[in-house]
Amino acid sequence: MGARKRNRANQLKEERKNKYVAVLKDCPTSPRKMRLVADMIRGVEVNRALDLLKYSSKEASRRLEKLVMSAIANWQVKNEGVRIEESNLYIKEIYVDQARTLKRLRPAPQGRAHRIRKRSNHVTVVLDSMNLAEATEPVETEETNKK
Repeated sequence: MGARKRNRANQLKEERKNKYVAVLKDCPTSPRKMRLVADMIRGVEVNRALDLLKYSSKEASRRLEKLVMSAIANWQVKNEGVRIEESNLYIKEIYVDQARTLKRLRPAPQGRAHRIRKRSNHVTVVLDSMNLAEATEPVETEETNKK
C-alpha cells in the first residue's frame, strides 16, 4: 500500500472512531413515508427524538425508534463508563435511500395487468455529542474576519 492510501485509510479510521452509526437495510416501507418521520427527528436531541417517535402514529416511527436505540447501543460500546445524559447526544444525520423495488402484477379490466411497485428503503442514523461538536467548531476572531 502506498503512503497516500495508508494516510487516507488512517484518516478514515480516526473519523470512524468518533462516528456512532446505525443502518437499517431493506425496510419494507416506502421511502417517501419514511422521510416524513426522519425529517421530524433530524437534528433533535436523542431523548426528545425517542419521545417523538414513541408517540407518533406513523408505522415508520416504530422502525426508526428501534434504529435510534441501536445507534445509542453502538455509542455505549465505544464509550464505556460514560453516561448518556452527560454526553448530550443528538441526531447529527439521518437519511433515507431507496432500496430495491419488488414488482408485482395486479389483474386489471379487459384482460390487462397493472404493475404494482412495492418499495423499500435503507435508513442511516449518525449520532454525535453536542459537547464534542461545540469544541471542534472553529472560533471566529477579529483576525480571521479581516481577510
